[in-house]
Amino acid sequence: MGKKGKKEKKGKGAEKTAAKMEKKVSRRAKKEEEDLEALIAEFQSLDAKKTQVIESSCPPPSPRLNGSLSAHPEKDELILFGGEYFNGQKTYLYNDLYVYNIRKNSWSKVEIPNPPPRRCAHQAAVVPTAGGQLWVFGGEFASPNGEQFYHYKDLWVLHLATKTWEQIKASGGPSGRSGHRMVACKRQLIIFGGFHESARDYIYYNDVYAFNLDSFTWSRLAPSGIGPAPRSGCQMATTPDGSVIIYGGYSKQRIKKDVDKGTLHTDMFLLKTEGAGKEEDKWAWSRLSPSGVKPTPRSGFSVAIGPNNRSLLFGGVHDEEEEESIEGDFFNDIYFYDIGKNRWFPGQLKGPKSEKKKRRRGRQNEAEGAGDEEMEKQPPQGPVEVVKEVVGEDGTVMTIKQVISGPAEEKERSESEEEEEDGALGQQVEPCPRSNAMLAVKHGILYVYGGMFEVGDRQFTLSDLYSIDLHKMEEWKVLVEMDPEAQEWLEESESDEEDDDMEGAEGGEEEEESTEEESDEGGEEQHPSVEPEEKHADYLSRTEQYWVKLARSNMGPDAKEKKVVKVAHAMAKTFYEDSV
Repeated sequence: MGKKGKKEKKGKGAEKTAAKMEKKVSRRAKKEEEDLEALIAEFQSLDAKKTQVIESSCPPPSPRLNGSLSAHPEKDELILFGGEYFNGQKTYLYNDLYVYNIRKNSWSKVEIPNPPPRRCAHQAAVVPTAGGQLWVFGGEFASPNGEQFYHYKDLWVLHLATKTWEQIKASGGPSGRSGHRMVACKRQLIIFGGFHESARDYIYYNDVYAFNLDSFTWSRLAPSGIGPAPRSGCQMATTPDGSVIIYGGYSKQRIKKDVDKGTLHTDMFLLKTEGAGKEEDKWAWSRLSPSGVKPTPRSGFSVAIGPNNRSLLFGGVHDEEEEESIEGDFFNDIYFYDIGKNRWFPGQLKGPKSEKKKRRRGRQNEAEGAGDEEMEKQPPQGPVEVVKEVVGEDGTVMTIKQVISGPAEEKERSESEEEEEDGALGQQVEPCPRSNAMLAVKHGILYVYGGMFEVGDRQFTLSDLYSIDLHKMEEWKVLVEMDPEAQEWLEESESDEEDDDMEGAEGGEEEEESTEEESDEGGEEQHPSVEPEEKHADYLSRTEQYWVKLARSNMGPDAKEKKVVKVAHAMAKTFYEDSV
C-alpha cells in the first residue's frame, strides 16, 4: 500500500511539473509565435492567389530534409510534401507538393490552391478512403535566421482523387509540436510524442491522441501501465491487430543554466487496446524486450513499414558531445523489426544473383530455403565500417561512418572468379550515410530521398533518390543522383539579413552560387604555388579517399572516374574554404 501510494504521488508530481513547464514554454513562445504568425499569414495570402490545379513535369525536387514521402495507396506514385533546407545563412521552409512516378522514373510538381502553410518535421499518413487521402498533422515553421519557431497543431487532408486540400477543424487535439509520430491504425490516426521549442525553453511530450476518421473527432488516450518517457523522433509502427509499437527517439533536459543533456532512447513499448476495437476502448502500455541484433543508439533515423509484417529503420546519427569537439557518426544501414517474432535484425545486402552463385560455388552442405531466416540468423558477413575523421580549423572533430555493403568473399577461389566478382562489387552503389531522410515503401521496394549529413560546421543537404527491393535485399539502385552543384554553403558574415526575411522563409527557388567552372577548377588545382593553396593540398591528400568514395557512391557506377574525382575535389575544396 505504501509503495503504491508513493508511486502514485511521484507520478502526480511528474505530471504537475510537466504541466508547469508546458505553461512556461507556452508563455515565452507566445510572442515569437505571434511574430511568425503574421509572416505565415502573408505567405498563405500568396498561396490563396492560386485558383486552379497545375500539374507540370519538373526536375527532381531541391535538396531538403524533414519532409514527408508517402506511397499513393492506388497508384505507382510517391508523394513528397514540405521539408526544410539550410544553406549556412537562411532556413528555407517548403509546402510544395511533388509526385514521383515510379514506372517512368519522373517527377511532377502539383500546385493546388490553399495548401497547408510551409513546414517541416510534420507527419503524414495515407489511407485508401475515396481514392486515397494524405493526412498531415503538425510540424514547425522557422524564421529565416533559424532562431524563432512556430509549432503547428493543425490537421489537413489532401484528397488525392480530386487534388484538393482541406483543413479539418476539430477541437480537443494535440498542442502544437514537431518531431512527433503519427500512424493510421484501423479507422484512426494515432499521434504520439514530439516537442515544442521556443527561443529559450523546450518541452518533450509522451501523450497519445487519436483522431477518428469517421466522426472527425479528437480524443486524448489515457493508457494504463508505464509508457515511454517524453521524446521525439521515435519509431512508431502498427501491428495487424491494431496495436502500436514505439521504439527509440531523442529528448533532452536542462541540467543547469544553459547546459542541456541529450538522451538517445533505446527502449521499446507496446500500446495495446484492451477492448474489441471500439472508440471507447481502454488502452494499455507494456514494455517490450525484443531479441536479436538491435540498432545501435542514434537519433534522426527514418522509418517505414516493410513487407512480411516488418517495420524498418534507416540511417540516423549518433552525436557525442565533449568539451571541445562534437563527434558524429552518420549511418546508412537498415534494421528490420519482425513484429510477429519480436526480433530485431540488420538488413544485409546479398549481392546480385550472379555474384551469389559464384560465392556459393564449392559449398556442399548449404541449407535450402533459408530466405529471410538466413538474413536474420546469419552473422553479418560483408558490411565493413569505414570511419573517417575530419578535423576543422577550429578543432572540431567530425567522424563519418560509411558502411560498405557486399558479402565477404571466399579466401580460396580461382583468379578468374576473383576478377569477375571484384569488378561487379566495385560498381555497387548505396546511399551515403545521412539523417532525417524521407522514406516510403511501395510494392516491397524501399525508396530513400534526401536527408543530410555534416562535416565540421558544414551541413550537406541531399536531393538524391535510392531504392532497394526489400524482398531480395540484393543491391541499391540510384534513381536520382546527388547534384554537387546544388550544394550551397554560405558563411554568416556574408549574409545580407535585411533582404533575407521574405526570401528565406518563403522557400522559393534558391539561387545556386556554385558553378561547373568552380567544380572543374577545384578538381584541377593539384600543384598550388602559394601558401594557402599548399594547405589545401595537404588537406586534400589526407581526405581525398573519403571525398572520392562519397562522390562515387552518389554519382552511380556509370560515372566516369575523371568526373568523379573532379566532383570529389570540388566538394573537398568547398568544405576546406568554409572551414578556414
